[in-house]
Amino acid sequence: MGPTGTGKTALALELAASCRCRYELVSVDAMAVYRHLDLGTAKPTLAEQAAAPWHLIDIVDPSEEFSVAAFQAEARRVLQEIDARGHSPLLVGGTGLYHRAVLDRLEIPGRFPEVAAELEHQAEQPGGLAELFGRLCELDPVAAARVEPGNRRRIVRALEVALGSGRPFSSFGPGLVTYPATSSIIIGLELGRDQLDHRLAERFEDQLTRGLLDEVRALQTRSAGLSRTARQAIGYRELLGHLEEGVPLEQAKAESVRRLRALARRQEAWFKRDPRVVWIRADRSDLCGAVRAQLREAIPVRLGDTATTRAVRH
Repeated sequence: MGPTGTGKTALALELAASCRCRYELVSVDAMAVYRHLDLGTAKPTLAEQAAAPWHLIDIVDPSEEFSVAAFQAEARRVLQEIDARGHSPLLVGGTGLYHRAVLDRLEIPGRFPEVAAELEHQAEQPGGLAELFGRLCELDPVAAARVEPGNRRRIVRALEVALGSGRPFSSFGPGLVTYPATSSIIIGLELGRDQLDHRLAERFEDQLTRGLLDEVRALQTRSAGLSRTARQAIGYRELLGHLEEGVPLEQAKAESVRRLRALARRQEAWFKRDPRVVWIRADRSDLCGAVRAQLREAIPVRLGDTATTRAVRH
């Protein structure tokens, strides 16, 4: 795990190729689940997907909404199948809540579509989001303290659960502030801010060169349309603004890079709170060897042994 742009996919592929244990890679990315959102999500390329078994990529249409509960259910099914084959799952990605849902078996609240629709309508009104946040502060001050007043998605979700279930959103499970013991080995990749900012700008420029604008244009013309979540994907939202609203391309590019950098900082803050993560610099020349050394230290048996392949979970 780690911020976007730190090279998680490349490392996972190198581990899969260099270790004798049979790794199957499990993508933990909220946007890689969508078909046709390829370049802008930095999804593993077709060649990278052919180099090792991958799971939880391209599993839903971009017109569909996809939730953490749905991801949790799919991941559990996939992990059971990998275990039945005697292989080791290697979870790789930057969506922190999805990682926690799988590793820590979070209790995910149910969905209440009618309640959510009413809240979304209210959020659209002038001053509506502020009113919803005030309501959340009254109903569930613990949840309200964990969300920014402008984060519409999280405010609406917390209220949806509180109103639909009759239970505070913060009452489900031990919560995200608890980090239980785990048999997983959790490796975090990190880079300096300036270096990562530069990488992200270069990566987005490369995505445009490889046809990201054409990819967004093709998505824009789909008869099924795009779900609210898919439309918010970084790079896609900005380029849709260029195509649909005439936002200058340079402005769309700059906003995309700004959001990427902000995402990386949020991811870093999220993962840094987890005391179980072993952090390794992503730019070290012996990165794969350093990670394998962590595996050997955590599980002091030969990497090809059955005991190891059954125990490694990250």
